[in-house]
Amino acid sequence: MMPEKTEHKGASGKQVEAMFDSISGSYDRLNRILSMGTDRRWRSRAVSIIGQNIRPETMLDVATGTGDLAIEALKLGPRKVTGIDISTKMLEEGRRKITRLGLEEKIELLRGDSQAIGFSEGTFDVAMSAFGVRNYEDTVTGLREMLRVLRPGGMIMVLEFSRPSGFPLKQIYGLYFRKLLPRIGRRVSGDPGAYTYLPDSVMSFPDNERFLELMLHAGFTGVKQTRLTGGIASIYYGFRP
Repeated sequence: MMPEKTEHKGASGKQVEAMFDSISGSYDRLNRILSMGTDRRWRSRAVSIIGQNIRPETMLDVATGTGDLAIEALKLGPRKVTGIDISTKMLEEGRRKITRLGLEEKIELLRGDSQAIGFSEGTFDVAMSAFGVRNYEDTVTGLREMLRVLRPGGMIMVLEFSRPSGFPLKQIYGLYFRKLLPRIGRRVSGDPGAYTYLPDSVMSFPDNERFLELMLHAGFTGVKQTRLTGGIASIYYGFRP
């Protein structure tokens, strides 16, 4: 049965690019502070789920940011991980990190758009994204692009914030995202708008069953969700037929 609403529109690409350019220097530090290190564990779990389903040689990380997911994915032993992002300054931060770790032969970061991924059909074994899909200008278009660049049988993995439904975590989560997170983000990053945008983007994102429906609408099969930390984040995955 098809979902009633089969699209989700985010901010424009130019808006997202400018915002992430402005916070690129503090992005990694803010992630650690705001999640108390939990984002690292979430990425590790996401990569382990990929490894339970497929042995990838080539992997694409969409909206790679500073490359944390691409780096984590090397645990699966791929020949190469390619990361793309529209923010030039985030990519610069990521390249410095990769050079510092001596991983230039394994990871390549390129400027690229989730709405028009610049690779041929069937290029990758895995297409993945961590905390990036909610920033897609058009969610279904981005998902279809990830499908297109996968080989038949290839796997998609999306790690994204989601909203818990149980008491009292739902109430605590709402208070944190609406009140505390913007204040901390503004203080550390110096950007008055970026961490107001973040809770807004999380609250408007079609999470849980709605996102699984969007994946099906985009053409993926075998879609599943794994909830993390009481539903604060979720791993969604599926396959190209």
